[in-house]
Amino acid sequence: MERMRAARLHLPSRTLAVEEVVRPVPGPGEVLVKVEAAGVCLSDVHLLDGTLSPLHLEGDTVTLGHEVAGTVAEPGPDVTGWSPGARVVLQAGEQRRGRTHTRGVDYDGGWAEYALATASTLVALPDTLPFEQAAIIPDAVSTPWAAVTATGDVRAAEAVGVWGAGGLGAHAVQLLRAVGAHPVVAVDPAPAARRRALEFGADLALDPADPLFREKVLGATGGVGLRAAFDFAGVPPVHEQALTALAPKGRLVLVGLSDQPLTVARGTLFSYLQHRILGHYGSEGHHVPELVRLAEGGRLDFSRSISDVLPLEDAAEAVRRMETKEGDPVRIVLRP
Repeated sequence: MERMRAARLHLPSRTLAVEEVVRPVPGPGEVLVKVEAAGVCLSDVHLLDGTLSPLHLEGDTVTLGHEVAGTVAEPGPDVTGWSPGARVVLQAGEQRRGRTHTRGVDYDGGWAEYALATASTLVALPDTLPFEQAAIIPDAVSTPWAAVTATGDVRAAEAVGVWGAGGLGAHAVQLLRAVGAHPVVAVDPAPAARRRALEFGADLALDPADPLFREKVLGATGGVGLRAAFDFAGVPPVHEQALTALAPKGRLVLVGLSDQPLTVARGTLFSYLQHRILGHYGSEGHHVPELVRLAEGGRLDFSRSISDVLPLEDAAEAVRRMETKEGDPVRIVLRP
């Protein structure tokens, strides 16, 4: 049996190690993909620190990595339409028995030399899109894209706020600009994150602690407030502040994950203004192909999103840098 290197998380001890494991063999309906690039996400950090646990994993060890791009190495015995060498990006998960299973969480992911994938989760990748940029489309880009276009249903010329300008939030800014939102107001306590938001296309970047915060939002929106607000931080103070900045009938979309209670301080005012709070998670199958087409057509640019590329052996270092925000990374990519 052929073997390969993989970064494996042992869940009982929450330890990560690069190990030699058996290289998987594709069965019916499956494709073996040679991994060329795999993104490192805050979800990976949370799997290591114990704040996130798999729901459907069989066993106690998993290869991390849900943002994966590479080339087809070997199609399964009944797979048609995919030939060895084809460039692909993988969906971050799939439906199994009516439940969403996430790659690199509920089953082995792409922090490895090879990854096994159901053929239906492969998306063709044009030669013009580098593997490093393509790898982060599932989740880092597709999650905010789905939040903006589906859950948030943002329309052109709507005023929108983005709380948290990290990996997902920074992409949300770029995507909001692409769909014609105006103005786009980014909110983050970190000066570096605010500068990044402006580089990604925000019209205004504010510190949430600014004593004139609400006045500045109203000034940027003609005194009306935000039609939509997106929380990518996942902390209660964001919910509270975002609701104060919403226009009548505005909606707050919760993208950042949190186990903290969700409260509305002024229930009567919330009802009077007809505000809405919407939960959001991940993306659907059509969102990744949409983003690939937009990037291929020059409508989106992910070159600024890749903060560093590290070898697979440095997976633990990549996680540490994402957790501590050393160097203010948007996305770090592993190359097996």
